[in-house]
Amino acid sequence: MIELQHLTKRFASKAGTLVALEDINLTIADGDIFGIIGMSGAGKSTLVRCINMLERPDDGSVVVNGRRMQDLAPKELRLARREIAMIFQQFNLLMQRNCLKNVCFPMELAGVPKEKAEARAKELLALVGLPDKAESYPAQLSSGQKQRVAIARALATDPKVLLCDEATSALDPNTTHAILQLIQNINRELGITVVVITHQMSVVEQICRNVAILDAGRVVEQGAVSEIFSNPQTPAARRLVFPAGAPQAELPTGRRVVRVAFNGTQTTDKPLVASLAIECGALVSILAADTRIVNGQTMGSMLLALPDTPAEAEKAIAYIRSYPGLTYEEVEA
Repeated sequence: MIELQHLTKRFASKAGTLVALEDINLTIADGDIFGIIGMSGAGKSTLVRCINMLERPDDGSVVVNGRRMQDLAPKELRLARREIAMIFQQFNLLMQRNCLKNVCFPMELAGVPKEKAEARAKELLALVGLPDKAESYPAQLSSGQKQRVAIARALATDPKVLLCDEATSALDPNTTHAILQLIQNINRELGITVVVITHQMSVVEQICRNVAILDAGRVVEQGAVSEIFSNPQTPAARRLVFPAGAPQAELPTGRRVVRVAFNGTQTTDKPLVASLAIECGALVSILAADTRIVNGQTMGSMLLALPDTPAEAEKAIAYIRSYPGLTYEEVEA
């Protein structure tokens, strides 16, 4: 659905040229929920604005639904943008219009007849769970309700792509969870490709299937959320996955230590440490751990101290090597 090739964007400033994006290469599949995550200043918002050509890249290409966006004439670009909807952190609703008129607004611009637009707007308000708020004004709504109206408005042009630029950053945790569930439902029921721009790993782990880590304008790591979360390879990814630092511990002398990374082990599977003791007879010590459940799967890593004797340590290594859904590496002091 979206293909970015060697995308570069620069801005001129008094201090010189600022390279906001450098040689970005991303492919986002049709129907995916794709996360783009990075700390503040990483270039996330610039990247999403390049997708819909609100910012024109200096180099490289942006292809959306088979069309190279830079090559489109102004009228063609306006039509193409109807297929690329966007929701924002601050909702951007028109305060002087009620919810129904807010949702109708893009259809008015597209020349849709009033009766047809209002009928579609009512359908969309029902889809986002606000069928009774058609006559309410934004000032009368909670933050979560405002974002639901913004999502309904974004869907008014029947888009192929929904860009979510920090769409939950202004919401409390419970409302964030509800909005993310709504976005998941829209993706599943309507087949819309969703791109989630965020600095929150919790957002990515809840709904995204694939993710790209952006740092200082470059993609430093990308892949399935389960792979990135369980075993981040770059410093930028580790900062996001382990905000308090990767599991570390004082390593005991004279014992072998392994770091085990859980790559999506089902939570119903037998626990590793207990299985080592019961089935393998190997008593291991947990030195440090940072694991959590994501979509019913165990993600994260543990530092394990193996048994004292070489034979038992080798036996434990052999068991870990055959254990499904994890990788391991030996750690030296």
